[in-house]
Amino acid sequence: MQQGTKKKATILCVDDTPTNLFLLVELLKPSYRVKTATNGPQALQLATASPPDLILLDIMMPGMDGLEVCRRLKAEEACRDIPLLFLTAKTEVEDEAYGLSLGAADYIHKPISPPILMARVRHHLEIKKYNDLLNDRNLWLEEEVSRRISQVNRMQEATIHVITTLAEFRDEETGNHIRRTQEYMRLIVDSLRKLPEHADYLTAERSAQIVTSAPMHDVGKVAIPDSILLKPGRLTGEEFEIMKLHSIRGYEILSRAQKNIGETGGFLETAQQIARSHHEKMDGSGYPDGLSGTEIPLPARMMAVADVYDAIRSERPYKKGMPHEQAVAILRESRGSHLDPQIVDIFLSFDEHVQHIRSQWDDRTLSFLSLTVKDLEIMEKHT
Repeated sequence: MQQGTKKKATILCVDDTPTNLFLLVELLKPSYRVKTATNGPQALQLATASPPDLILLDIMMPGMDGLEVCRRLKAEEACRDIPLLFLTAKTEVEDEAYGLSLGAADYIHKPISPPILMARVRHHLEIKKYNDLLNDRNLWLEEEVSRRISQVNRMQEATIHVITTLAEFRDEETGNHIRRTQEYMRLIVDSLRKLPEHADYLTAERSAQIVTSAPMHDVGKVAIPDSILLKPGRLTGEEFEIMKLHSIRGYEILSRAQKNIGETGGFLETAQQIARSHHEKMDGSGYPDGLSGTEIPLPARMMAVADVYDAIRSERPYKKGMPHEQAVAILRESRGSHLDPQIVDIFLSFDEHVQHIRSQWDDRTLSFLSLTVKDLEIMEKHT
């Protein structure tokens, strides 16, 4: 804004005595835009309709006095930060202390001294200007932080999409499998976090990280040779051992990504736990580390239930997809040996939701190219 066109500050003067108002107007109008009110209700109406930059308020007025006007203005969000200066003939310390306790910024005693009045007005307007600048800065910072967080979230989503898409291109499992297991994970997480024993660990942030990380559970398959990953028939024992390495490879890919971006404790760390350990079993017979029970990270135990259920239901070249009832029976049979009992029980409690997710993201219109490790494990045990 060019010098000379700077907007004048607005001051609301409130006094029931016309001569006092006239004096205030004459003193202030060369430097400020002045509004006047002769009683409390009128002052409240003017201040709330168009908040001024500063208020000069007489205390002793008929009807609603200045103290009540001050109380009501400080209760209004639009007016509570306006500096309010009491004008009064009352000189008792107790009266001044009470007025300041209501939120007044200052006291000016009558009869008014013009130099003191102008100095106090300038002083409080300067304070308000700096406070406004600080508030604007804080608002800008809040908006900037929100924008940056949104940007990070979009980058996070893009990273997940790229990584999971690479895995999909090299495996028969479809995006629908990824979406289904993620939705199953959401059901499990939302339920587990309500239990006292998991409340400290499953914070809102970590719960969101688990759901966000779920699609990357099989990202390590990008490192498995095509001759094994895309083999249309049953794997040999040696091939099966190579296939099992996808859990380690997934962990290494995500660990390297985390190191490169300098992230600690975020969604990539959770994704590493899921990728490495979702084939571990409660009895210690899983891979790659032979963990058992609660040695297996909780996010990996959740993914194991979601992943096994979806594998049982899915059609593959070597098998038909099993019906829901049979999948439920297998989950119950695996409860405690392969899968976490508590998580199985929670998952099965969402029977209708699980079936709805399965039907909503069905694979029947899609083709399949190869078998997966989890399907081989199920075949070995149930066929």
